Amino acid sequence: MHGYSRFSGARSSGSPPSSPRFRHGRSKSAGWGNGFVGGGGGRGSKERTVEKLVFVFISAVFRRRGLLLFAPLLYISGMLLYMGSLSFDVVSIRNGVVVVHKRAPPGSVYRSPQVFQKLWPSMGIESNGSVNALRQSLGVDEKRRMIITFVRLFLLSVMTHDLDYLPSETVTKVTDFKAKTSGVLFRAWNLKEGQRWKPCANKSVPETELPVSNGFLIVEANGGLNQQRLSISDAVAVAGLLNATLFIPIFHFNSVWRDSSKFSDIFDEDFFISALGNRVHVARELPDDILQRFDNNISNIVNLRVKAWSSPTHYLQKVLPHLQEMGAVRIAPFSNRLAQIVPSKVQGLRCFANFGALRFSEPIRTLAESMVDRMVEYSSQSGGKYVSVHLRFEEDMVAFSCCEYDGGEEEKREMDIARERSWRGKFRRRNKVIRPGANRVNGKCPLTPLEVGMMLRGMGFDNTTSVYVAAGKIYRAEKFMAPLKQMFPRLQTKDTLATPEELAPFKGHSSRLAALDYTVCLHSEVFVTTQGGNFPHFLMGHRRYMYGGHAKTIKPDKRKLALLFDNPKISWEAFKQQMNDMLRHSDQKGVELKKPGGSLYNYPMPDCMCKQVEARNESINKWA
Repeated sequence: MHGYSRFSGARSSGSPPSSPRFRHGRSKSAGWGNGFVGGGGGRGSKERTVEKLVFVFISAVFRRRGLLLFAPLLYISGMLLYMGSLSFDVVSIRNGVVVVHKRAPPGSVYRSPQVFQKLWPSMGIESNGSVNALRQSLGVDEKRRMIITFVRLFLLSVMTHDLDYLPSETVTKVTDFKAKTSGVLFRAWNLKEGQRWKPCANKSVPETELPVSNGFLIVEANGGLNQQRLSISDAVAVAGLLNATLFIPIFHFNSVWRDSSKFSDIFDEDFFISALGNRVHVARELPDDILQRFDNNISNIVNLRVKAWSSPTHYLQKVLPHLQEMGAVRIAPFSNRLAQIVPSKVQGLRCFANFGALRFSEPIRTLAESMVDRMVEYSSQSGGKYVSVHLRFEEDMVAFSCCEYDGGEEEKREMDIARERSWRGKFRRRNKVIRPGANRVNGKCPLTPLEVGMMLRGMGFDNTTSVYVAAGKIYRAEKFMAPLKQMFPRLQTKDTLATPEELAPFKGHSSRLAALDYTVCLHSEVFVTTQGGNFPHFLMGHRRYMYGGHAKTIKPDKRKLALLFDNPKISWEAFKQQMNDMLRHSDQKGVELKKPGGSLYNYPMPDCMCKQVEARNESINKWA
């Protein structure tokens, strides 16, 4: 027998012949469809050509390699459908007339109010019946035993302040009792026992004299509160790298933030200088000889215009020679001007600057601490624990997102005005295409107060939970905040927690007001972020630094929420299941190490924190 060899270039002489039917069909004289197409003539030739092309196309599609060729086309078509570029049309016939209905892709339309109307009765029943349900779920004997156990625990804790010697059965019963009576606020986080992280950024350094400075480094920090914080910390690291004297950073007036505050208005300048005393040179003023060299005008000092994410090598090769030659250099703006991957000593300066040297000015600290104390006192029903929510639903954020809600034409007009006011012409460029539906499907739309409330209620936070909302001026606050207050009557903001007289010095200064919000959120049991940005990123990192490496933060999956909030038929039980899955995912992501190229401001482990193994089990004290 002779066969076909895959290593030879042609068939062997013994290969079986092709089918006579196919050989006849491919002959020049007859054409493919001899019984269907008339022979000869130009028209027949054109039709035979078309049929051949169709045959080749179909053959290619049903062959493996052909499918690979058309896979990109199929993928692009699917994505266009998914993104809403192509509509899901529904065609119907009414009275002999074809009617085409436009069907929006799932998750692309704001239907949260309809979902709330469907779920609200179940939320109300669950909240009102939670205490009675707990009482009914415990038998008389079990209740008596738990009360005795709890009293015993309380007396022992008062006498010894140490519960580790208690029998394991008692600890288990008490833990179960607390879990049943304390709610999700006390058991949201599954902190791993035996593995904790502790801060290392504040490690003391030898009190040796710093070497003579190579010159003065002047930077200009731009943006909001935490963008400024990033610039300052990076500037400390660069000053240490270059052995330069850091001039107290200048704050650039931003057209969006509109805050004229100086460094000392927001941060404790004296503490900053003293904390960095044996790490980096810091100066409030430039010496006379430097000023005279540049005609007493800082703006005359050469601006080096360093590119974003520049490496330490760039600073040593390009910036240091200028610094040594001229005695002073200026870098403006100085936002994200240092690479994430730097030597450990430089990274250590970043850590110390952010977590050790930067603290808020005394006026901010005094009021913020009072607000935290009031929030704890207001949350006495939950052991002084409360939830904080960073709510980004200000007018400029809604406008920038290019998302649509339920305000109709009036909302569109207001958003157009807001976009033009803050970003002149940016959204009216010729090639700029705004797709609100696609933005919502992709999770880019700011969550409304209503959506945040439904999410938290679905996760198990009932109407006795104290909630602090950190936000600017909410867009159409009277309308959008009403359902959140309905779900959480114990809701506070800086305007309700502080008196008008206390807030008066901070009004008109967005960064100072943000510092108040930052502090109250930092000390909450649970922090909820609803939109990206520097505020939640820095806060999550700071919380990891404070709470043993766990951010204790709920970071919702907004793509999933878009689909759920677009389903008015969803049941309360199904919604709760989805929310609890989301809460568990946030818990799992709470402890996360910094990846290569990641930011230590968000992920301080392992650069700014050290791992420790605890011999004792302190989990019971988490709720004590």
